[in-house]
Amino acid sequence: MLRAGVFPDCYTLPIVLKAVCQSFAINLGKQVHSAAVKLGLQSNEYCETGFINLYCKAGEFGSARKLFDENPDPKLGSWNAIIGGLSQAGLARDAIHVFLNMRRHGFAPDGITMVSLTSACGSIGDLDLALQLHKCVFQANATEKTDILMSNSLIDMYGKCGRMDLAYKVFATMEERNVSSWTSMIVGYAMHGHVKEALGCFWYMREAGVKPNHVTFVGILSACVHGGTVQEGRCYFDMMKNVYGITPQLQHYGCMVDLLGRAGLLDDARKMVEEMPMKPNSVVWGCLWKGVERIRSVMKEGRVAKVPAYSLATNSD
Repeated sequence: MLRAGVFPDCYTLPIVLKAVCQSFAINLGKQVHSAAVKLGLQSNEYCETGFINLYCKAGEFGSARKLFDENPDPKLGSWNAIIGGLSQAGLARDAIHVFLNMRRHGFAPDGITMVSLTSACGSIGDLDLALQLHKCVFQANATEKTDILMSNSLIDMYGKCGRMDLAYKVFATMEERNVSSWTSMIVGYAMHGHVKEALGCFWYMREAGVKPNHVTFVGILSACVHGGTVQEGRCYFDMMKNVYGITPQLQHYGCMVDLLGRAGLLDDARKMVEEMPMKPNSVVWGCLWKGVERIRSVMKEGRVAKVPAYSLATNSD
Protein backbone atom coordinates (compact mmCIF):
# COMPACT_ATOMS: atom_id res chain seq x y z
CA MET A 1 0.00 0.00 0.00
CA LEU A 2 2.83 2.36 0.93
CA ARG A 3 4.82 1.43 -2.18
CA ALA A 4 1.76 2.31 -4.25
CA GLY A 5 1.89 5.79 -2.75
CA VAL A 6 -1.33 5.40 -0.74
CA PHE A 7 -1.07 6.85 2.78
CA PRO A 8 -2.78 5.14 5.72
CA ASP A 9 -5.54 6.88 7.66
CA CYS A 10 -7.18 6.52 11.08
CA TYR A 11 -8.95 3.36 9.90
CA THR A 12 -5.85 1.68 8.46
CA LEU A 13 -3.47 2.08 11.40
CA PRO A 14 -5.59 0.43 14.14
CA ILE A 15 -5.92 -2.67 11.96
CA VAL A 16 -2.17 -2.75 11.30
CA LEU A 17 -1.43 -2.23 15.00
CA LYS A 18 -3.71 -5.11 15.97
CA ALA A 19 -1.78 -7.38 13.59
CA VAL A 20 1.52 -6.07 14.97
CA CYS A 21 0.45 -6.85 18.56
CA GLN A 22 -0.75 -10.34 17.66
CA SER A 23 2.57 -11.16 16.00
CA PHE A 24 4.71 -9.36 18.64
CA ALA A 25 6.37 -7.35 15.84
CA ILE A 26 7.30 -4.57 18.26
CA ASN A 27 10.00 -2.94 16.11
CA LEU A 28 7.62 -2.75 13.16
CA GLY A 29 5.05 -1.22 15.48
CA LYS A 30 7.48 1.53 16.44
CA GLN A 31 8.01 2.29 12.75
CA VAL A 32 4.25 2.55 12.34
CA HIS A 33 4.23 4.95 15.29
CA SER A 34 6.79 7.16 13.55
CA ALA A 35 4.65 7.17 10.41
CA ALA A 36 1.60 8.10 12.49
CA VAL A 37 3.41 11.09 14.00
CA LYS A 38 4.38 12.35 10.52
CA LEU A 39 0.79 11.97 9.33
CA GLY A 40 -0.66 13.63 12.43
CA LEU A 41 -2.57 10.50 13.48
CA GLN A 42 -0.86 9.81 16.79
CA SER A 43 -3.61 11.40 18.92
CA ASN A 44 -6.50 9.83 17.03
CA GLU A 45 -8.53 7.88 19.61
CA TYR A 46 -8.30 4.52 17.86
CA CYS A 47 -4.67 4.93 16.80
CA GLU A 48 -3.60 6.04 20.27
CA THR A 49 -5.33 3.05 21.82
CA GLY A 50 -3.47 0.76 19.44
CA PHE A 51 -0.10 2.33 20.29
CA ILE A 52 -0.75 2.10 24.04
CA ASN A 53 -1.64 -1.59 23.64
CA LEU A 54 1.54 -2.08 21.62
CA TYR A 55 3.85 -0.58 24.24
CA CYS A 56 2.09 -2.33 27.12
CA LYS A 57 2.45 -5.65 25.35
CA ALA A 58 6.16 -4.91 24.90
CA GLY A 59 6.45 -4.14 28.62
CA GLU A 60 7.41 -0.54 27.84
CA PHE A 61 4.96 1.04 30.26
CA GLY A 62 6.95 4.29 30.42
CA SER A 63 6.45 4.77 26.67
CA ALA A 64 2.76 3.86 26.95
CA ARG A 65 2.22 6.33 29.80
CA LYS A 66 4.19 9.07 28.03
CA LEU A 67 2.02 8.68 24.94
CA PHE A 68 -1.10 8.81 27.08
CA ASP A 69 0.01 11.82 29.13
CA GLU A 70 0.90 13.84 26.03
CA ASN A 71 -2.73 13.78 24.90
CA PRO A 72 -4.60 16.63 26.64
CA ASP A 73 -7.97 15.04 25.87
CA PRO A 74 -7.73 11.23 26.07
CA LYS A 75 -10.89 9.28 25.30
CA LEU A 76 -12.27 6.28 27.20
CA GLY A 77 -10.53 3.84 24.84
CA SER A 78 -7.13 5.24 25.81
CA TRP A 79 -7.94 5.04 29.54
CA ASN A 80 -9.04 1.43 29.04
CA ALA A 81 -5.85 0.59 27.14
CA ILE A 82 -3.64 1.86 29.97
CA ILE A 83 -5.71 0.18 32.69
CA GLY A 84 -5.88 -3.10 30.77
CA GLY A 85 -2.17 -3.12 29.98
CA LEU A 86 -1.20 -2.52 33.61
CA SER A 87 -3.67 -5.14 34.85
CA GLN A 88 -2.45 -7.82 32.43
CA ALA A 89 1.14 -7.10 33.47
CA GLY A 90 0.30 -7.73 37.13
CA LEU A 91 0.60 -4.04 38.06
CA ALA A 92 -2.77 -4.13 39.78
CA ARG A 93 -2.38 -1.16 42.10
CA ASP A 94 -1.15 1.03 39.25
CA ALA A 95 -4.20 0.01 37.20
CA ILE A 96 -6.53 0.92 40.07
CA HIS A 97 -4.73 4.27 40.54
CA VAL A 98 -5.29 5.12 36.85
CA PHE A 99 -8.95 4.13 37.21
CA LEU A 100 -9.43 6.52 40.14
CA ASN A 101 -7.78 9.26 38.10
CA MET A 102 -10.11 8.44 35.22
CA ARG A 103 -13.14 8.88 37.46
CA ARG A 104 -11.79 12.25 38.65
CA HIS A 105 -11.73 13.33 35.02
CA GLY A 106 -15.43 12.56 34.75
CA PHE A 107 -15.29 9.31 32.78
CA ALA A 108 -17.75 6.51 33.55
CA PRO A 109 -16.35 2.98 33.15
CA ASP A 110 -17.68 0.56 30.57
CA GLY A 111 -17.59 -3.22 30.50
CA ILE A 112 -14.01 -3.32 29.22
CA THR A 113 -12.84 -1.09 32.09
CA MET A 114 -14.46 -3.28 34.71
CA VAL A 115 -13.16 -6.56 33.29
CA SER A 116 -9.61 -5.20 33.62
CA LEU A 117 -10.22 -3.81 37.10
CA THR A 118 -11.87 -6.87 38.60
CA SER A 119 -9.02 -8.94 37.21
CA ALA A 120 -6.54 -6.57 38.85
CA CYS A 121 -8.40 -6.70 42.17
CA GLY A 122 -8.35 -10.50 42.11
CA SER A 123 -4.56 -10.51 41.96
CA ILE A 124 -4.45 -8.31 45.07
CA GLY A 125 -7.08 -10.29 47.00
CA ASP A 126 -8.58 -7.13 48.56
CA LEU A 127 -12.18 -7.96 49.49
CA ASP A 128 -13.17 -4.39 50.44
CA LEU A 129 -11.98 -3.15 47.06
CA ALA A 130 -13.74 -6.07 45.37
CA LEU A 131 -17.07 -5.07 46.92
CA GLN A 132 -16.60 -1.46 45.81
CA LEU A 133 -15.73 -2.51 42.27
CA HIS A 134 -18.79 -4.75 42.13
CA LYS A 135 -20.92 -1.65 42.72
CA CYS A 136 -19.15 0.03 39.79
CA VAL A 137 -20.01 -2.96 37.62
CA PHE A 138 -23.70 -2.16 37.98
CA GLN A 139 -23.00 1.38 36.74
CA ALA A 140 -20.88 0.29 33.78
CA ASN A 141 -22.19 0.44 30.24
CA ALA A 142 -21.77 -3.20 29.27
CA THR A 143 -22.42 -4.76 25.90
CA GLU A 144 -23.69 -8.32 25.55
CA LYS A 145 -20.11 -9.48 24.91
CA THR A 146 -18.55 -7.71 27.90
CA ASP A 147 -21.43 -8.68 30.21
CA ILE A 148 -20.40 -12.36 30.40
CA LEU A 149 -16.72 -11.36 30.61
CA MET A 150 -17.52 -9.10 33.56
CA SER A 151 -19.44 -11.83 35.37
CA ASN A 152 -16.60 -14.31 34.81
CA SER A 153 -14.11 -11.77 36.07
CA LEU A 154 -16.23 -11.14 39.18
CA ILE A 155 -16.34 -14.88 39.89
CA ASP A 156 -12.56 -15.07 39.53
CA MET A 157 -12.11 -11.96 41.71
CA TYR A 158 -14.26 -13.25 44.57
CA GLY A 159 -12.62 -16.67 44.32
CA LYS A 160 -9.16 -15.13 44.73
CA CYS A 161 -10.47 -13.05 47.64
CA GLY A 162 -11.60 -16.26 49.37
CA ARG A 163 -15.35 -15.61 49.07
CA MET A 164 -16.73 -18.49 47.04
CA ASP A 165 -20.18 -17.75 48.45
CA LEU A 166 -20.16 -14.39 46.65
CA ALA A 167 -18.64 -16.00 43.55
CA TYR A 168 -21.53 -18.47 43.49
CA LYS A 169 -24.08 -15.64 43.82
CA VAL A 170 -22.69 -14.06 40.65
CA PHE A 171 -22.58 -17.45 38.90
CA ALA A 172 -26.17 -18.28 39.87
CA THR A 173 -27.55 -15.04 38.41
CA MET A 174 -25.89 -15.48 35.00
CA GLU A 175 -28.36 -16.06 32.19
CA GLU A 176 -25.62 -17.50 29.99
CA ARG A 177 -22.47 -19.32 31.09
CA ASN A 178 -19.48 -20.34 29.02
CA VAL A 179 -16.53 -22.62 29.77
CA SER A 180 -14.73 -19.78 31.57
CA SER A 181 -17.71 -19.30 33.91
CA TRP A 182 -17.65 -22.93 35.03
CA THR A 183 -13.86 -23.08 35.11
CA SER A 184 -13.62 -19.98 37.33
CA MET A 185 -15.93 -21.66 39.84
CA ILE A 186 -14.00 -24.95 39.72
CA VAL A 187 -10.60 -23.27 40.09
CA GLY A 188 -11.92 -21.09 42.93
CA TYR A 189 -13.27 -24.08 44.84
CA ALA A 190 -10.06 -26.04 44.26
CA MET A 191 -7.89 -23.11 45.35
CA HIS A 192 -9.56 -23.08 48.77
CA GLY A 193 -9.69 -26.85 49.24
CA HIS A 194 -13.43 -27.26 48.58
CA VAL A 195 -12.91 -30.58 46.85
CA LYS A 196 -16.50 -31.85 46.85
CA GLU A 197 -17.83 -28.57 45.45
CA ALA A 198 -15.15 -28.42 42.71
CA LEU A 199 -15.82 -31.97 41.52
CA GLY A 200 -19.58 -31.47 41.76
CA CYS A 201 -19.35 -28.29 39.70
CA PHE A 202 -17.40 -30.18 37.05
CA TRP A 203 -20.10 -32.81 36.71
CA TYR A 204 -22.84 -30.18 36.50
CA MET A 205 -20.77 -28.52 33.79
CA ARG A 206 -20.65 -31.74 31.79
CA GLU A 207 -24.39 -32.25 32.25
CA ALA A 208 -24.94 -28.75 30.87
CA GLY A 209 -23.10 -29.81 27.72
CA VAL A 210 -20.17 -27.43 28.23
CA LYS A 211 -16.84 -28.85 27.06
CA PRO A 212 -14.00 -28.34 29.58
CA ASN A 213 -10.66 -26.93 28.50
CA HIS A 214 -7.11 -27.41 29.76
CA VAL A 215 -7.59 -24.81 32.53
CA THR A 216 -10.67 -26.66 33.77
CA PHE A 217 -8.58 -29.78 34.23
CA VAL A 218 -5.88 -27.87 36.09
CA GLY A 219 -8.62 -26.92 38.56
CA ILE A 220 -9.99 -30.46 38.77
CA LEU A 221 -6.57 -32.05 39.29
CA SER A 222 -5.70 -29.39 41.88
CA ALA A 223 -8.89 -30.33 43.75
CA CYS A 224 -7.80 -33.97 43.69
CA VAL A 225 -4.43 -32.94 45.14
CA HIS A 226 -6.16 -31.11 48.00
CA GLY A 227 -8.44 -34.07 48.62
CA GLY A 228 -5.75 -36.73 48.23
CA THR A 229 -8.03 -38.61 45.84
CA VAL A 230 -5.50 -40.53 43.75
CA GLN A 231 -7.94 -42.77 41.89
CA GLU A 232 -10.13 -39.84 40.89
CA GLY A 233 -7.05 -37.89 39.80
CA ARG A 234 -5.94 -40.70 37.52
CA CYS A 235 -9.47 -40.92 36.13
CA TYR A 236 -9.66 -37.20 35.30
CA PHE A 237 -6.16 -37.21 33.82
CA ASP A 238 -7.16 -40.05 31.49
CA MET A 239 -10.50 -38.37 30.74
CA MET A 240 -8.72 -35.21 29.67
CA LYS A 241 -6.67 -37.14 27.10
CA ASN A 242 -9.05 -39.87 25.96
CA VAL A 243 -12.48 -38.22 26.17
CA TYR A 244 -11.73 -34.59 25.36
CA GLY A 245 -8.53 -34.95 23.33
CA ILE A 246 -6.67 -32.39 25.45
CA THR A 247 -2.89 -32.89 25.47
CA PRO A 248 -1.62 -32.68 29.07
CA GLN A 249 0.62 -29.70 29.73
CA LEU A 250 3.26 -29.11 32.37
CA GLN A 251 0.68 -27.90 34.92
CA HIS A 252 -1.32 -31.12 34.57
CA TYR A 253 1.75 -33.29 35.04
CA GLY A 254 2.77 -31.15 38.00
CA CYS A 255 -0.60 -31.78 39.66
CA MET A 256 -0.36 -35.53 39.06
CA VAL A 257 3.20 -35.75 40.38
CA ASP A 258 2.15 -33.77 43.46
CA LEU A 259 -0.91 -36.00 43.95
CA LEU A 260 1.11 -39.23 43.66
CA GLY A 261 3.94 -37.88 45.79
CA ARG A 262 1.61 -36.81 48.59
CA ALA A 263 0.11 -40.31 48.58
CA GLY A 264 3.59 -41.84 48.92
CA LEU A 265 3.46 -43.36 45.45
CA LEU A 266 6.95 -42.12 44.63
CA ASP A 267 7.73 -44.77 42.02
CA ASP A 268 4.57 -43.85 40.11
CA ALA A 269 5.38 -40.15 40.46
CA ARG A 270 8.93 -40.62 39.18
CA LYS A 271 7.69 -42.76 36.29
CA MET A 272 5.27 -40.00 35.29
CA VAL A 273 8.08 -37.43 35.36
CA GLU A 274 10.31 -39.65 33.24
CA GLU A 275 7.55 -40.29 30.68
CA MET A 276 6.61 -36.62 30.29
CA PRO A 277 6.92 -35.45 26.66
CA MET A 278 8.42 -32.15 27.82
CA LYS A 279 11.36 -31.35 30.08
CA PRO A 280 10.26 -31.18 33.74
CA ASN A 281 10.86 -27.87 35.49
CA SER A 282 11.88 -27.21 39.09
CA VAL A 283 8.24 -27.13 40.22
CA VAL A 284 7.55 -30.66 38.96
CA TRP A 285 10.76 -32.02 40.49
CA GLY A 286 9.99 -30.10 43.67
CA CYS A 287 6.66 -31.92 44.00
CA LEU A 288 8.52 -35.27 43.90
CA TRP A 289 11.19 -34.23 46.45
CA LYS A 290 8.43 -32.93 48.74
CA GLY A 291 6.89 -36.39 48.59
CA VAL A 292 10.19 -37.90 49.68
CA GLU A 293 10.48 -35.41 52.57
CA ARG A 294 6.91 -36.14 53.65
CA ILE A 295 7.68 -39.88 53.95
CA ARG A 296 10.90 -39.16 55.83
CA SER A 297 9.07 -36.93 58.31
CA VAL A 298 6.47 -39.64 58.89
CA MET A 299 9.25 -42.12 59.59
CA LYS A 300 10.97 -39.71 61.99
CA GLU A 301 7.75 -39.21 63.92
CA GLY A 302 7.73 -42.94 64.58
CA ARG A 303 4.67 -43.78 62.54
CA VAL A 304 6.80 -46.23 60.55
CA ALA A 305 9.08 -48.41 62.68
CA LYS A 306 12.46 -49.25 61.15
CA VAL A 307 14.65 -51.92 62.67
CA PRO A 308 18.20 -50.56 63.20
CA ALA A 309 20.77 -51.75 60.65
CA TYR A 310 18.06 -53.15 58.41
CA SER A 311 16.63 -51.83 55.16
CA LEU A 312 12.87 -51.43 54.91
CA ALA A 313 13.07 -53.77 51.93
CA THR A 314 14.63 -56.50 54.12
CA ASN A 315 12.54 -59.15 55.78
CA SER A 316 13.55 -58.85 59.44
CA ASP A 317 11.68 -61.91 60.72
